[in-house]
Amino acid sequence: MIAAALLAVLAALCNAATSVLQRLAARPLPQELGLRFGLIRALIGNPLWRWGIVAMIGGFLFQAAALSKGGIALVQPALVIELPFTMIIMSWAFGTVLDGKSWLAIGALSAGLAMFLAAAVPGPGRWTPDTAEWIVAAVATSATIAVLVTAGSLTRGSPRAAMLGVAAGIGFAFTATLIKKCTTILADDPRALPVSWPLYAMLAAGLCSLFLLQNALHSGTLVVAQPALTISDPLAGILYGALMYGEPIRAGPWLVMEVAGAGLLVYGIIALARSPLI
Repeated sequence: MIAAALLAVLAALCNAATSVLQRLAARPLPQELGLRFGLIRALIGNPLWRWGIVAMIGGFLFQAAALSKGGIALVQPALVIELPFTMIIMSWAFGTVLDGKSWLAIGALSAGLAMFLAAAVPGPGRWTPDTAEWIVAAVATSATIAVLVTAGSLTRGSPRAAMLGVAAGIGFAFTATLIKKCTTILADDPRALPVSWPLYAMLAAGLCSLFLLQNALHSGTLVVAQPALTISDPLAGILYGALMYGEPIRAGPWLVMEVAGAGLLVYGIIALARSPLI
């Protein structure tokens, strides 16, 4: 569990670098490119965006390593630490100093994450999903994302960024379930992975989620897009872990501490996103 958590923190650090670099690359582009593949073509020509992809690959590798050692319900919430890392990297990049409110929010987020994980103690999965469960999960995920994207396409600005951010968070959480499946196949028989469907499903889900993320960042400020992404990803990850892999979460009196920890997490995420630096 400790090794999985540490690897997840390293993944979060890489993801934070990705967020900053890709936001800087997407910000100057015209709004007319939103929800079009022309946005990706424009971004590819920007070296900042390409370095962001390098950081994203590093985050993927660390996340895969974390998922090979721990459950989705542990790894996805731990990735929330990405937001404080984002703030710190931005302060370095722009030569500014984080104010007291920002550090208070970082402390609240970190304490909330520690409180939640200490109370929930997400355990390893008790089963692996069969084909029918994968089909149900894929259909439910696709339908939910389709509704969010359709609703987002009918508006502009903050509402679109929020809906696309939530859609991207759900997509990345579902991608994590496929990453975990791929790590299991790799451990059992490395030669079977290149010819297995989860590998290509993972790539497709990851690319679609990346496309949604670029559009969320392009549609509005990080004040809206980042909390939507950061909150929806771990919540969806916990749900996927519990329903698809049977990962246990402590209930009973521990729910009070879990809810308190989740509350601190949400407060820290929203407070950080409202920082003048963002």
